Amino acid sequence: MSTPSESTLFVHHVLFYMPAGASEVDKAKLLEGLQHLARVPSIKMAHIGTPASTDREVIERTYTYSWLCLFDSAEQEEAYQHHPIHDEFRTQYARYWEKVVIYDSIGPVVN
Repeated sequence: MSTPSESTLFVHHVLFYMPAGASEVDKAKLLEGLQHLARVPSIKMAHIGTPASTDREVIERTYTYSWLCLFDSAEQEEAYQHHPIHDEFRTQYARYWEKVVIYDSIGPVVN
């Protein structure tokens, strides 16, 4: 159980799935958009990834990009959701994906 003195994080993890026929130019454009999105000030830490070469049955590897960002609180994540950079990202880059899956969680930092 967490106590008020423990540090908590809000984790926002988005998997972007591009169409099967997406070009390298399209992939580069979406990456560009994600890199710009990382400039939202309320983000504590951001990570952009691609599927690792691990090969186990339980691993999901069909996404194109993983967008993981950490926030100090749910309020900071909410500020991110309404930030003009985030609005611009959705408007300008949504054409590059066909599906997104989002996992949001909140909990204590475990060391």
